[in-house]
Amino acid sequence: MAVEARRSFADVGPGGLAPAIPRPAAETAPPAAATGDFDRVLAATVLCLVAFGLVMIYSASHVQALRQFGSSTYFLSRQVLFAGLGVATMIGMSYVPFRLYRALTYPILAAGLLGLIAVVGGAGTTIRGATRWIAFGPVNLEPSELAKIAVVIWLCYSVAKKRDLVRSFSVGFVPHMLLAGLTAFLCLLQPDFGSAMIIAFMTFAILFVAGARISYLIGSLFVAVPVVYQVIAGSAYRSARILSFLDPWKDRLKTGYQLVESQIGFGAGGVLGQGIGEGRQKLLFLPDAHNDFISSIVGEELGLVGVLLLLGAFGLLLARGYAIARRCRDTFGGFLAFGLTTLIGLQAIVNVGVAMGALPTKGLALPFVSYGGSSLLVHMASVGILLNISRHAGATPAEADDGR
Repeated sequence: MAVEARRSFADVGPGGLAPAIPRPAAETAPPAAATGDFDRVLAATVLCLVAFGLVMIYSASHVQALRQFGSSTYFLSRQVLFAGLGVATMIGMSYVPFRLYRALTYPILAAGLLGLIAVVGGAGTTIRGATRWIAFGPVNLEPSELAKIAVVIWLCYSVAKKRDLVRSFSVGFVPHMLLAGLTAFLCLLQPDFGSAMIIAFMTFAILFVAGARISYLIGSLFVAVPVVYQVIAGSAYRSARILSFLDPWKDRLKTGYQLVESQIGFGAGGVLGQGIGEGRQKLLFLPDAHNDFISSIVGEELGLVGVLLLLGAFGLLLARGYAIARRCRDTFGGFLAFGLTTLIGLQAIVNVGVAMGALPTKGLALPFVSYGGSSLLVHMASVGILLNISRHAGATPAEADDGR
């Protein structure tokens, strides 16, 4: 029986890319690669999350929208527009060969960094004490969303290119940490502690999977701990957030107010919830319930069952994304699928964890569900890239370049 030696992302583990393992040719190309088909389960899951998000955004925001803008559909109509653009972006990106991002890695990275520099350099718009957005007419775009995906693409390109040197301190470790540190620092200046932490965790995860030395990674944690402590202790705002996380009921009407109201929402929902549209926290008790704390409205109106179904949908998304990464025969494509999937999963876990009081407040949106155009467009673009990788997961690099 004919055999073919290949090196795939499936062979990646904590020790890095293992030597090529001979496998039967019949086992190397899954049906999706042979037909050029994309992962329909992944696409359907994401579309369901977006549709669910539109329903919950309207339920969570119509009272605030009516009071603030005179139209109960103000936030919904804007999100519907971005959802349409997002779906178009996802479809378009699914037809862009993922290997093209090799050539575009540095332009994309430059765009992400320049966006962050523009924000902290004076071009940013300040909302509720944070300068994270750049206004384009009536639309506010958040450069940190692009910066996160830009760093992921660069990291995946770099570790794939240096896969034989990724265990080296000077070549495989230091450059990645410096770039990630610079990007995280620019996020902290906004301030955007949540995005800075996501970038740090993503860097750690990608280097770990790529095979960086565990001793270097553990050492970086020891270096990071005092830095993170100083960042938190040196800011009265961040210190107050940590204290309110530890005991939100101690200052129930001030620093702990949002977290307490979120927990009340989860508690009021019980097992089956109060029904869509029947929640009370959105009646101006929970500030901006359609944004970072929308999972609390899900818990209140759909109960434990609704929250578990929501988490199940994200679990399915992660399973499909990691499956694409494991079967991809292109090293860069495998790392990229892993990185994008992990980026989405991390933000979902942090968002729900914050709303439940399991993690300190970070200000991160729930992917596909929370209100916000920048977040939705970037995450839909990420899924589009995943879909393209799924189309060519079983193809050799040369076949992927040819579009087969």
